[in-house]
Parts: sequence; C-alpha cells; structure tokens
Amino acid sequence: MAKHQFQTEVGQLLHLMTHSLYSNKEIFIRELVSNASDAIDKLNYLKLTDENIKAALPGDWAGQINISFDEADKSLTISDNGIGMNEEDLIASIGTIAKSGTKSFIDNLTGDAKKDSNLIGQFGVGFYSVFMVANKVDVISKKAGEEQAYKWSSDGTGEFDLAPCTKESNGTVIYIKLKDEEAEEFASKYRIQNIVGKYSNHIAYPIYLNYSEEVTEELSEEDKKAGKEAKKTVEKRHEKINEATALWTQPKAKLKKEEYNDFYKSISHDSQDPMLTIHTKAEGVNEYTTLFYIPKTAPMDMYRADYQPGVKLYVKRVFITDDEKELLPTYLRFVRGIIDSEDLPLNVSREILQENRILANIKQSSVKKILSEIKKLSKDEEKYAEFIAQYIRPLKEGVYQDFTNKEAILDLLRYKSTKTEDGKMTSLAAYKEGANSEQKAIYYIIGENEKVLRNSPLLEAYKKNDIEVLILDDKEIDEIITPNIGAYKEWEFKDITACEAPKVEQSEDEKKEVEEKFKSIVEKIKDKLGESVTDVRVTNRLSDSPSCVVKDVGDAQMAQMMQMMRAMGQTMPESAPILEINPEHEIVKKLNACPDESTIEDVSWILLDQAKLSEGMDITDAVAFAQRLSRITNKAL
Repeated sequence: MAKHQFQTEVGQLLHLMTHSLYSNKEIFIRELVSNASDAIDKLNYLKLTDENIKAALPGDWAGQINISFDEADKSLTISDNGIGMNEEDLIASIGTIAKSGTKSFIDNLTGDAKKDSNLIGQFGVGFYSVFMVANKVDVISKKAGEEQAYKWSSDGTGEFDLAPCTKESNGTVIYIKLKDEEAEEFASKYRIQNIVGKYSNHIAYPIYLNYSEEVTEELSEEDKKAGKEAKKTVEKRHEKINEATALWTQPKAKLKKEEYNDFYKSISHDSQDPMLTIHTKAEGVNEYTTLFYIPKTAPMDMYRADYQPGVKLYVKRVFITDDEKELLPTYLRFVRGIIDSEDLPLNVSREILQENRILANIKQSSVKKILSEIKKLSKDEEKYAEFIAQYIRPLKEGVYQDFTNKEAILDLLRYKSTKTEDGKMTSLAAYKEGANSEQKAIYYIIGENEKVLRNSPLLEAYKKNDIEVLILDDKEIDEIITPNIGAYKEWEFKDITACEAPKVEQSEDEKKEVEEKFKSIVEKIKDKLGESVTDVRVTNRLSDSPSCVVKDVGDAQMAQMMQMMRAMGQTMPESAPILEINPEHEIVKKLNACPDESTIEDVSWILLDQAKLSEGMDITDAVAFAQRLSRITNKAL
C-alpha cells in the first residue's frame, strides 16, 4: 500500500468539507450518483465504438447504479458498472484538482468557514462533498478492459492510501463510513429514496436501492385465536428508485418546472434553480433535441481560459462528450445543458465534430434560439437586470465574435448613461428613441470608475446640448469591444474623447478669432509641457472646467491595440494626450494675459494634471503637482 499526499488545493477543499457548516449536506448523494452516471455514459459510448471494450463486456451489459446502506455499521455504499478507474485515474481524479471550475472554487475561499460553506451552494464540488458526512471513504475501482483493480482510501485529511486489490467486474464502488449522528440519517431507506427522487430521478440509468427488510408473517384468524406467534424473517430488497428516462426526450407538456430544475441541478452541480430553461425539439432536415439552462449565478470559471464547457453532446441518447468547447460559441460558455442529435454517427470523433455540417446547423439554430429566449427575458426588467449583472461581459464578447448575430446581441446589451441613475441601465434602442432629431451617432466615454466618468469635463458640452452619453466603466473589455462595434442600426459609435464636441453656437469667423487671440499662450503651454502632450488647442467643448485631455482618432485606435497587449501581460506605455483649454474660463483668460514665465509654467502643468485627474488618469509627478499648487496658492493669497 502506498501513501500519497493530496495536492495543496485538494487539502484546502477537504478541510472545508470536513468542517463544513453547509446545511444541505444531502447533495453528496447527488454528486456521487452524477459521477456514476457519467462513468456509465463513457463506457456506453466505448461499447459502441471500441471493439476491444465491447469484447471485454458481458453481452447483456447495461448500465446501472446501486445504493445500499447498513444502519448497524452506519455506512452507505454507492456503486456503478461504468468505465472505472485505474491507478493513474484515481490519482488524477481524486488526488489532484484537474477541472478549472474546482480551481475557481478554491480561489474564492476566504478562510472564513461560514462564508466558505455558503460557496458550496453555489458550486458543486463533486466527489469531495462526501467528506461533509464521512469519517472514512474507500473507493474500489476497476477500469474496463484492464485486469488490475485498485483501492483508494482516505479520512479526508492530508493524505490517501492507494493499493492494488481484487474486483471481478469493471466499475466503481464507494464505501462511506458515516461520521456522526447527524450524518447517520443517510443510512435510511426513506432518506435515500427522497434524495434520489429529488435530485436524480431523471438520471438515464436505473438506480437500485438494495436493503434488508424485516417481514412479519401474516397469521390467519384461527392462528391468532390459538395464540400462535407470527414468524419474522429478513428479506433482501432490490428496488428501482428513479424513472431512468432521459428527461430531455420527454414532451414539454408532461414536464413540471420542478423536474426541469432538478435535472439542471444534477447536470450542473448547482444548488440554485436556473434563471432560464430552454427546451427545443427540432424536426425536418436535422432532427435533434436541445435542453439549455442559464444559471442564476455565473459559473466561477467563466473567465478562465481553461473553463469547463457546460453542454453535453448525445447521439440517439448515447453520451458522446462533455468536453467539447465548439458545441456553442465561447461567449455562451455560461450555458448548461444537453444537445441530442438523431443524425450524427455514433463514432463521430472530435476532429469530425469541429467540421461537421449537421452539428454546425444545430449550433447555429441553438444560438439563435438562446438569444431569442434571452430577448423574451428582457421584457421583465427586474429579471433581466439580474441576467445583465451576471452576463453583460460575455455578451459584449459576442458582439466581437459573432458577426451573424451581432444585431441581435446589440439589442440585448444594456448600458449606464448620463441619463440613467440608481443602477438603472438603457438599451441602444431606447438611446436612439430618446435622442434629438439632429443626432445621428451613439456617444460613449470609457474608463475604470463610474463616478469619475460621470464627472468628466468632457461631458459638459453633451449635457449642455441634452445629448445622452453611455458610461462604460469596464475598461478592460469596453476599450477592446466598443470601438469595433462600428454602428447600431446606421448610428455610428463615437468616443467623446476622440471626436468633435457637439455643435456649439459659434461661427467659423468667431472660432478663428478665438484661436488667434489665444495663439501665443497655446504655443507657450505647448513649449512648457513638451513631450507630455501631443498637442495643445483651444476648445468649445467645455463650459465649467478650465481644461480637459482628449486623444486623436489615431490614438483611439492605438488604445485598443495597447489594451489587448496589456491583457496578454505586456507592459505598454500610455500615449501622450491632447490638452484642450477653455477660452471662456477665468483661469485661461488670466493666463493669456500673464507676463510671468514661471507662473505660466506652473499653471500649464496644473491645467494638464488637473485635467488628467478628472479623467481618472495618473499624473507624472504628484510631488511636483503639489509644489506648483502651493506656489500658485501662495501668489493668489
């Protein structure tokens, strides 16, 4: 017998499980039954596609799950006749964390037992959930097509034992020694029946409950009168406790909301009901069934490159894969569910999947269906606000990725704006509808802080002209996605930091006169600031502020590239901004008449740094800024 140390993250997870305060501990049965079903799925597929595996199985092999309990021993056993595991599989599946979703769960742990226990309800932790109720767990498994079986044992602390053992047939047996009076409730016929009925009723394979029951002999009236004692015998029962029909194959009219929700929980390992359920049966050129769910809370691994896809592919009810990221586009990676095709071949390979026209048609139709159902959801403002809070970012990715459905996705987006407050958001359709008759563009400003953006001097001219501006405060994605949208129903998207301000009542002659009047001071400011600015110019976009910083169109396009490079971990320098000064502001007027070069230099830098701070940008030298401010204040006093 060899001892092995758990991976550090597994140790953290097991510590949480063994000390869990989570009240819904019954989910461990759901998790283990779900794993057993997956193991049978995988073997069922190999039986149909691998001649060696087919030859190694009995001719009458059919997948099934067995549960038994022993009240005296205070134990529970769950077994399956699925694909099984060898030594390498046991170490990879139980000794280390391979799935990114579980890593995300670990990343979210705080060290606070109460808070961390609440996380269990948001994320299924698979096999490890058994340690909420177990003192010790033995896993005996034999992989299909192999001779040697192995036994894995652990008490849920820092290590596990692994040794060869004997097992006649393929599959896995999990023996659970229950740890306390509270956990002993699971060594009960009625408790197990209730849990399986609640979470696993529509597992596609039969689940049998094996138990012993004391039976009392029925006495005749004569025997009773004669005082004869009834004989008691113990009989073994083998009772099927689930429907064992693939839920997605059932007609929608027959299914209740609770059944849909329970099935969702069994395939997603989520403890919450889904936000949206989408069940479709298509007939015609391609015949297929899809059952999609949108979780109430975004999957924890949604922003990881190694995210676990949430859609399983079946062919004629035979499981094919749950690890194919091409079944739906990546921006819909939060969707959970089933695709079951009647037309794909059972031996379809991953390479064929990626080029298969049938699957491409299913994918295209599925995307349109999902987007149309999300649009229906958007009619309920309260529910849709919950959806947007979870999934606005991947939807924005969809605008960039999915040209075919770009308009449909744009209709689903929601934005903060200068005309929304208290957390409310607006659609692009509502933005257009509320615009004045002369407006032909959608204006936006991008940054990292909503409050800073709402107080930006750049908005002054837009507010003065009653023009709504979208407030985009998720800079990391907005700076890449928004400039590439192009247009929405013929209205071009325009970044207010890189475009002309809205029309202000000023003729060309008046504009030239102002430029000529301030030409000298503009040149002096430009000279004092040097390479810290790309240009200095007078502006008509400001009403209350003395200055602002903007970027030219070329810089705006470069900013997208720089943001993408930063996202890939590369350090990119910020480009120098354009400084615009307000000729109507008293500071600028007085600066224009100032004869003192040192004062001009100090004020020039203050105008630049103040404008940068107003946009949430870093200033080059905070100490120098403070010193200049002190000198100017001293002169003013």
